[in-house]
Amino acid sequence: MTRRIILVTGGQRSGKSGYAQRLALELSDCPVYMATSRVWDEEYRKRIERHQRDRGPQWTNIEEEKALSKHHLQGRVIVIDCVTLWGTNFFFDQDSNVDLALQELKEEFDRFTAQEATFIFVTNEIGMGGVAENTIQRRFTDMQGWVNQYIAEKADEVVLMVSGIGVKVKG
Repeated sequence: MTRRIILVTGGQRSGKSGYAQRLALELSDCPVYMATSRVWDEEYRKRIERHQRDRGPQWTNIEEEKALSKHHLQGRVIVIDCVTLWGTNFFFDQDSNVDLALQELKEEFDRFTAQEATFIFVTNEIGMGGVAENTIQRRFTDMQGWVNQYIAEKADEVVLMVSGIGVKVKG
């Protein structure tokens, strides 16, 4: 297996995760689902457990907030869902310091994707809407856009989801 990076991007509820999961199942009988969200409360934990059950037993589920590269997944097909939540963890751990969080994200992305595997990153195009009134939100939107650009540049394929339809942008 050679290394392959696919970025699936789009707005909220555009079908990104479903597309990424279907693609992973086309490429592997036993894909990996790497969830990057923090567990905020008990309701959220139950939601995560429901999503794991919905995916089914063929999936290997990994919960990882930041250090994706500590998981050695050579030869596997991995859905990373999602870059936005992953970036949130760096952003807030760095007290909203965009430059520092972005640098850490890029370095961790490079370490993780150095493995020979197929990586399917899911991300949000949060900057496609209006400009936020909140300074922190504007800074996060900037960082998110820059990390998306970084991943898209490194990706072999980029798919933009529009109303549940995948539009190939690159590759």
